[in-house]
Amino acid sequence: MESSRIVITGGTGFLGLNLAGALASAGYEPVLVSRSKPKGEVPWQYVPWDGRNVGDWTQQLEGARAIVNLAGRTVDCSKTPDHCDEILRSRVESTRAIGLALRTLSNPPPVWVQMSTAHIYGDPPQGIECSERSAFGYGLAPHVGQAWEKAFQESVLPGMRQVIARTSFVLGRTGGAVQRLAQLAKWGLGGTVGQGTQGMSWIHEEDMNRFFLQAISDESMEGAYLSTAPNPVSNKEFMKELRRVCGRKIGLPAAAWMVRLGAPLLLKTDPELALYGRYCVSERLKDEGFEFHFPDLPSALDDLFNR
Repeated sequence: MESSRIVITGGTGFLGLNLAGALASAGYEPVLVSRSKPKGEVPWQYVPWDGRNVGDWTQQLEGARAIVNLAGRTVDCSKTPDHCDEILRSRVESTRAIGLALRTLSNPPPVWVQMSTAHIYGDPPQGIECSERSAFGYGLAPHVGQAWEKAFQESVLPGMRQVIARTSFVLGRTGGAVQRLAQLAKWGLGGTVGQGTQGMSWIHEEDMNRFFLQAISDESMEGAYLSTAPNPVSNKEFMKELRRVCGRKIGLPAAAWMVRLGAPLLLKTDPELALYGRYCVSERLKDEGFEFHFPDLPSALDDLFNR
């Protein structure tokens, strides 16, 4: 009898808890492995780890149906040298720890689904659309993404099915940056950021979960995918739609210099997350017939804010 246990490393964050709920609804048994306990009560098993070393958490992998690795420090922070180091090390070291743990098992899971980032493509010039075949970019985020994927490729077991999710901006009800942006919109600050032409590639949380579920169960899925909705938009269009669902017709725009000053001081985050972007579309998901429940931004935001 095939195991129903799915181990989610880095599983107590926004994406992990969301995925655990979807897995449980689909009949799986999620196990959350993380450095921090879930906030509040959750009905799933939690197992601590340090994100660096093989330990007691390894037992959860024995005979598991799959492992989904989401571990990594949030990039929604000011980019101090210490934070940049943590962003890189938390991803690479946790991935390597999983690889070492797998090599101690007699019955390892047959599939490893690995989080990565659409930021691996950098910030292409306006009008350039990214797909899985596009060249990688330069800078901190592309460097982290490439190091993350390299650690994964070096850690996965021979013969193990591997799926990489190059994830874009995940829109959710209970977490993620869209809730912070919505609060700004309600305060009248939800205008265009910078020039407003920077691309925003996004995916609804439900479609993100459906991607993970298919990656676990569909043995034809293998390799790297852009996990992003098929209709990216400009920042100007995104903020317009966000104002609409928040009931605000007008939002004060934020010039680039204002964002560079205000983001680290007031929001404790990196201004480049708002000022730069990319238009990403997955050729592989399109070719393989993946059906998005929320392929366009208006329907996604309506579901999140007006359902």
